[in-house]
Amino acid sequence: MARQSKRIRHIQQVLEATPSADLPTAVDVLKGLESGLPDKIRKCRFDQTVALSVRLGVDPKQADQIVRGSIVLPHGIGKSQRVLVFTQGDNAAIATQAGADFVGGKDLADKIRGGFMDFDVAIATPDMMGVVGPLGKILGPRGLMPSPRAGTVTQDVASTVREYKAGKVEFRVDSGGNVHCVVGRLSFDKQKLIENVEALLKYIRSLKPSTSKGHYIRNVCLGATMTPSITVAV
Repeated sequence: MARQSKRIRHIQQVLEATPSADLPTAVDVLKGLESGLPDKIRKCRFDQTVALSVRLGVDPKQADQIVRGSIVLPHGIGKSQRVLVFTQGDNAAIATQAGADFVGGKDLADKIRGGFMDFDVAIATPDMMGVVGPLGKILGPRGLMPSPRAGTVTQDVASTVREYKAGKVEFRVDSGGNVHCVVGRLSFDKQKLIENVEALLKYIRSLKPSTSKGHYIRNVCLGATMTPSITVAV
């Protein structure tokens, strides 16, 4: 077993005193973990990403119980996402003007086959799906495959690019019935993190499949890149 650092041991001791908390308290505890470390313990040197994990009462093996969506959080995620757009003609100029980082067609597809993956979001216009489709084995496992259901296959390139540059995030339930989604940075004000989490939870609740029985949201955890998670009472 790998030896735990003094930092992790100290943080776990703090969290043992707060096994579960309401959302405001959970945010307070999470934000206070680094600042509360003794001076002799090395603190994390970067602005950690904060993410929410939600265990749902769904069966992902059933097609009608797959929970997925995308949302523009009230305060973004504190990161400028790198957006790639598969398009051609007039839409290429529109995508570039809207802020897309990479725009192209077959040339981009060939570049991806060659190993290029320096982007966070892939968007495509419907007329490019013949080019994009064969990339499914590469983009799919990474959660980057453009999809009409996720809103990343669209003719409205400008609005979609701007949404993702503003901090729009996607999520999809995994095989264990869990949803994981970024909700901001540890440097965010407490209220901004709370409002981002509340907006995401409200949206997830709205996606409850009609065939899902029993308790829908079973467990919620909030954590950062270099910290264990805190269970949030909802």
